Amino acid sequence: MSFQIFISALVLGLLSSFHCVSMCGAIAFSLPTQHLSPTKKLFGILLYNSGRIFTYALLGMLVGIAGRQLYIGGFQQWFSIIAGAGILIIVIQSFLGLPVFHLPGFKKVNGLVQKLIIRFIKKPSFPGIFSLGIANGLLPCGLVYLAITGAMAVGSITGAATFMVAFGMGTFPALFLLSYFGFLISITTRNTIKKSVPFVVALMGILLIVRGMGLNIPYLSPAITNTAATAVRCH
Repeated sequence: MSFQIFISALVLGLLSSFHCVSMCGAIAFSLPTQHLSPTKKLFGILLYNSGRIFTYALLGMLVGIAGRQLYIGGFQQWFSIIAGAGILIIVIQSFLGLPVFHLPGFKKVNGLVQKLIIRFIKKPSFPGIFSLGIANGLLPCGLVYLAITGAMAVGSITGAATFMVAFGMGTFPALFLLSYFGFLISITTRNTIKKSVPFVVALMGILLIVRGMGLNIPYLSPAITNTAATAVRCH
């Protein structure tokens, strides 16, 4: 995985965190850690965010398996281009105010995850807090879907998992501050930062397209090799 792709995942996560503050801020604010000592409170918040990032890493590994098969079959570069183009289309749709697609079963999955979250919030224990983070990472989210698409285009299991970990690390600072200090970022600041999210998403789409074109640019767009032939070669 190129350094540029890793940084784009980190920045996407950083900017997405302000979307998370508005969408999932109530969960971070309601963590059952307020009654704990400062040290235990810190540990609990770290556990919660570790649970989220653990889920992202697991999702990255799962899509990485599919991405690896595309790579071995020689289709990874085409998937990278198609995924990048799809991301750009979604960005254009958002700018034009057109409806963006929703995955089948969206409401059902969202309802199930919310039930799990309510159950774990009522359990003020460290295992419960960690489980709350895992459940939170499963909440349907458009920006997480985009990150998963980028992870799948990496072409390796470890690379996809690392991509999602970088995305999760980017979401960490804002949610940590919200959980620990209990403050809400002003609406003006939040809206200002939200406006930059589509540009970062578009940049990730462009990077995926350039990467899939195999322009022989080190790290950014490495030359495409015959991966299918390499995979079946015997020594």
